[in-house]
Amino acid sequence: MCGRGKDRYGIDLERIVINRQGGHVAPDTVSLRYFLVLAQELNFTRAAARIGIAQPALSARMRRLEAELGTALLVRNTRSVVLTTAGAALAESAPPALAALDRAWDTARSAAAGELGTLRIGYSLSIGAETAPALVDRLIHGNSGLEVGAVPMATPEISPAVADGRIDAGITRGEQPGRGVRRFLLRRMRVGVQLAQHHPLAEHPEIEIADAAAYPLRLPDRAANPVIHDQLSALFRDTRPHPRFHTPAVSFDMSQRDLHDGVTIAPAGEAAVTAAPAGLTWRPLRGAPSLTIHLVLPREQSPLHRRIRAVAKTLAHELHWLPD
Repeated sequence: MCGRGKDRYGIDLERIVINRQGGHVAPDTVSLRYFLVLAQELNFTRAAARIGIAQPALSARMRRLEAELGTALLVRNTRSVVLTTAGAALAESAPPALAALDRAWDTARSAAAGELGTLRIGYSLSIGAETAPALVDRLIHGNSGLEVGAVPMATPEISPAVADGRIDAGITRGEQPGRGVRRFLLRRMRVGVQLAQHHPLAEHPEIEIADAAAYPLRLPDRAANPVIHDQLSALFRDTRPHPRFHTPAVSFDMSQRDLHDGVTIAPAGEAAVTAAPAGLTWRPLRGAPSLTIHLVLPREQSPLHRRIRAVAKTLAHELHWLPD
């Protein structure tokens, strides 16, 4: 329970109201910090030099501080300065109070800079092996006050979840539709195919689109990611005979079991190089347009959202995710 005259935070309400009939208010913190230097030096000349102000200005500050507190803090003579009982008590109690106030200012500044809080990022499994972890690691590096959680989600759910605030940001392949969000290009990747190391096409450093079309092509389920499904299938629109497309029974299989038959191949972005299971490899498709990965943020952005955007932009530059 709060004490008499205090609010639910324990703040003395009487101290935040100026009493025109002679009540006291807390002194400004600058004068209090000056007093602490003087309490250490016990000499106006040395204290003023250490602070970097003129001695008369320091004397005026101390007189005003004593007037605000309604008591003498110092006993002055021509050669020395001595603390009164009140001055000694203030010199002992003020430093922890000022340190707590400094921490409060730092906390407010960190929050305003987007360096404090809880951040939820949704990402599609197809890009979770590289892009999402890299961004999460960079966001939490050096920001001990920022808690980041990454949640795998179905791609069509990410933009709506960002728009309604269920998550703070999203990472998606392709320019997914969605209202109430803004999309920022985060990465461009070459398009190629993932295939077994013993596949006949694996011996080529680069594969022609027509050659790839001669084999069964596994595409992501259109319901799971219509943008990427349509973009990948469009690569083979002009090939003859028309390629044999199929979608896996499991929407996302980390082991890529169907590719181990040495026949089936899967169009995929270059990130598949780092995420390839044992026995599989990746080769680029000659002349194929790049795939894109986008950062999704709400249209109305907080300092935390602006922090995400700034970190993502720096990361993309450093890792050459957006080549010229």
